[in-house]
Amino acid sequence: MRFEIGVGSADDVRRMADLAADEGWNPGNTDIQAFFATDPGAFLIGRLDDEPVTCISVVRYGSGLGFLGFYIARPTVRGQRYGIQTWHAGMARLAGRNVGLDGVVAEQANYRKSGFRNAWNNIRYEGRPSAADPPAGVELVDARSVPFDRLAAYDRRHFPEPRDSFLAPWISLPERAALVAVRDGKLVGFAVLRQSRAAARVGPLYAESPDIAAALLSALATRTGAEAIAIDIPDRNQPAVAIAAQAGMHPTFETARMYTGEIPDVDYRQLFGVTSLELG
Repeated sequence: MRFEIGVGSADDVRRMADLAADEGWNPGNTDIQAFFATDPGAFLIGRLDDEPVTCISVVRYGSGLGFLGFYIARPTVRGQRYGIQTWHAGMARLAGRNVGLDGVVAEQANYRKSGFRNAWNNIRYEGRPSAADPPAGVELVDARSVPFDRLAAYDRRHFPEPRDSFLAPWISLPERAALVAVRDGKLVGFAVLRQSRAAARVGPLYAESPDIAAALLSALATRTGAEAIAIDIPDRNQPAVAIAAQAGMHPTFETARMYTGEIPDVDYRQLFGVTSLELG
């Protein structure tokens, strides 16, 4: 039997999203289009006699960061070392970088053996958030109406490297809504909701304060008619965990954000929800 690992096509990347959905990760329906635009060479497929059986994404950001996701082997080939070969090929592409990933509980010990260290836990909260108005002086507007350089600069405060090629489609693809919170002409919050197979996904969610975060969640649910939303909240931001609980949402899933190097220096106080478990 012949096993080969190579860069996937756009169709392959769509299949990776299907595999992720089968694992219960529930990516947004059109997320994969933004993922592919970010780093087209980052999506590796392992084929056994030309049949796709493994995959991994290894996205390069800037000059120093990499993010690993979509590490999946079909159940029929697990335990046969095809997965670990795919892992090694992916890590080779990110050699010399600080690599991050979001690891499910069952695999975290294996990731530690590969040099990853825990930074925090992401807790997925699901439900329909209760109604919340923005605080006085704060207006919620469509993120697509904001000059893109301002939005990209705001995102950069909360993510370790510039990612303009990802951010542009992330706010503009179909089946999603993106809002920013503005006070006195300054961006003080940003959130994106994407329709998904199960609960609609929200990420990122940045906010200057918990009441702004709650207002963004409420507005996104109301404007899209989402019956339920899901957001992956870093437990290092306890006010974020508190507003999810106060909004009537409940925890359903957990991962650990892990890095091979130092935890990147960004404004975690305003990080109320990570962008995605697949690309960071």
